[in-house]
Amino acid sequence: MRHKKKPVGRAVRVAEQIQKDLAGFVSRELRDPRLGFVTLTDVELTPDYAYATVYFSVLAGSPDDSEKVLNDSAGFLRNLLFKKLRIHTVPTLRFKHDPSVERGAYMAGIINDALGTASPEGSTEPSAFDGSASSASANSNETPNA
Repeated sequence: MRHKKKPVGRAVRVAEQIQKDLAGFVSRELRDPRLGFVTLTDVELTPDYAYATVYFSVLAGSPDDSEKVLNDSAGFLRNLLFKKLRIHTVPTLRFKHDPSVERGAYMAGIINDALGTASPEGSTEPSAFDGSASSASANSNETPNA
């Protein structure tokens, strides 16, 4: 069984630079109304730098529409990258929706709902508002200004 190799230092730096530059290009250069509020979450490069898979999340708008707009604009964005980056091979861009942010928000909502339904008396951790943290201030030599 063949395992995926970890990217080397240069590949990581190139991927981070591509992500940084593309984030600026997407926010400044693309004016399509179908494009939602897009955040680039990760860039994966092939070892020969021929292809870059760019993962994104969408906070407002449709992920499918945003993916179509980004993939349709991939050639334009690659041209902008070519002008900015000083590397021999500028990768062909492929955009894919990354549902991890939405999944994380969903899981956080489930956890908050579960904690909200639990009774506060069942909690074993001391709260800053239940008076247990005020013992240090009771030992101080300061007198209250009343």
